[in-house]
Amino acid sequence: MINLLGYVAAALVLATFCVRRMVTLRSLAIVSNVAFIAYAYWAGLQPILVLHAVMLPMNVMRLRQAILDPTAS
Repeated sequence: MINLLGYVAAALVLATFCVRRMVTLRSLAIVSNVAFIAYAYWAGLQPILVLHAVMLPMNVMRLRQAILDPTAS
């Protein structure tokens, strides 16, 4: 089950490369970060947990910016 979560998280990252709109990309990135945080926590993968815990607020901030000023991308 833990490996399945890892594959889902990886698929979400792949999906971010397939979208064109910034809001969609950041939304997928946030869901991916959450999935990777859960996967890393349950699998005991500290570096991945830290990486995605750091990236999550960055993606939230960028999503907020993209929503407030859609022409700034």
